[in-house]
Amino acid sequence: MNALIGVSPLLLLVGAGLSIMVIDAFTKERTELALVTAASLFVAATVAGVLMLGPEITTAPEVLTRYLAVDRMGLFFDVVICVGAGLSALLAGAYLREHGFERGEFYVLVIFTAFGAMVLARAVDLLSIFLGLETMSLGAYALVAYRRTSARAVEAAVKYFLLGSFAAAILLFGSALLYGATGHTDLVGIRESIASGQADAVLTVFALVMLVVGLSFKIGAVPFHMWVPDAYEGAATPVTTFMSVVVKAAAVAVLVRVLVGAFGDPSTMGLSTGWTPVIIILAVISMVYGNLAALAQSSVKRMLAYSSIAHAGYILVGLAAAYEVGSVAISAVLYYTAAYTFSNVLAFGSLILMGSKGKEAVSYADIAGAGSRHPIAAFPFAIGVLSLLGLPPTAGFFGKYYVFSAAVQAGGLMVWVAVLGVLASVVGAYYYLKVIVYLFMKEPEEDAPIAVPMQSWYMVVALVLAGYYVMKLGVFPSQYLDWAVAAAASVIG
Repeated sequence: MNALIGVSPLLLLVGAGLSIMVIDAFTKERTELALVTAASLFVAATVAGVLMLGPEITTAPEVLTRYLAVDRMGLFFDVVICVGAGLSALLAGAYLREHGFERGEFYVLVIFTAFGAMVLARAVDLLSIFLGLETMSLGAYALVAYRRTSARAVEAAVKYFLLGSFAAAILLFGSALLYGATGHTDLVGIRESIASGQADAVLTVFALVMLVVGLSFKIGAVPFHMWVPDAYEGAATPVTTFMSVVVKAAAVAVLVRVLVGAFGDPSTMGLSTGWTPVIIILAVISMVYGNLAALAQSSVKRMLAYSSIAHAGYILVGLAAAYEVGSVAISAVLYYTAAYTFSNVLAFGSLILMGSKGKEAVSYADIAGAGSRHPIAAFPFAIGVLSLLGLPPTAGFFGKYYVFSAAVQAGGLMVWVAVLGVLASVVGAYYYLKVIVYLFMKEPEEDAPIAVPMQSWYMVVALVLAGYYVMKLGVFPSQYLDWAVAAAASVIG
């Protein structure tokens, strides 16, 4: 049993998913499934957190570590993914009943999609990367289409599925090329082959491009972002919350593992096969396009979707800086991902709370005057968007500070990338502060129906937890940064 302790969070989720199937078959009170699901995910997160803070795990069998990492970074992302999924499940508990389409399979999909995300975040072999990616993606496609009476949700799911399948095919082709170039599927073997000069340089370049394309799709970076606005807007808001934190976190983790673990230090390969210029380009266009596109949106959900594209760019800035400053940059990426998770849950969760039976709050008109009419929903929403903007004393401020600081420490071109990131954040201030204006300074239209916010302690717990950690990571960031540094050191040294 000691040999499996490193993957115990994964085993807990498998057991929880199977248990929920049984519970659903014998109970009519499906709202309780939200509590069971969230509790299972929080227990898995707690176990992962204890293991992350404990001594390094050295008892895992080789047949396991050949495909899945049992390191602090894997455990760090276990915590982020499980907490994000658990909070999303709590939000769904109230939402699904209020809108009349609560079914037990929703929570099973949440559990097993989170399981796939955790496998992806730990994957250290091309085979386990693809397995984790597809397990996560299939669940995500089904969750987007879950509201099957909505034509918009079904259309968004079809687009997501088609584009996702195309991206997965590119990733698989890139994996095949990389195996052909190096003779290895494990990331360590691939790195050693490239560093020693034994790998075929041309095939390696093509493989690198294809892998980056496939993984950039999942993180939502430009120009592979086409699915993000439609999927985020068309899906039920708890699903949007889940995708924006769980899918993105897993994609960030595997991108770090592939670029650092397989392709290693770009200086060992020369500029022609180095990944840093590619990541810089993706970061710049994602930051610029995401913020500019968000300015033009009339839908709050769609604005947050384009905002997530910009945040993908900020994360990529930190990843690009890893070329020069190593674990400092990777730890900034990990901290940013955690801060983004809590901020997004708070923003989307508050948006759910502002809706009413049969109608979501999705447009700016829907949230007008909410500060006086529904302050319990409006204030958490304000904190969430201010954290996404990066204002102190929220988690988002230190997330951006650490990422841009790492870029400045990297020097050279990265200094200008950091400056551009700050300017892009200034542009983002317009649409984030627009939310604040509508919440507290705008009056609703005279003929606008008065929304009756949902009353559920599930939602209250989710928003309180998310808000607490948004502020705690912002006021006391050092402890969480230390955890991120330890997690980054387990990968990059």
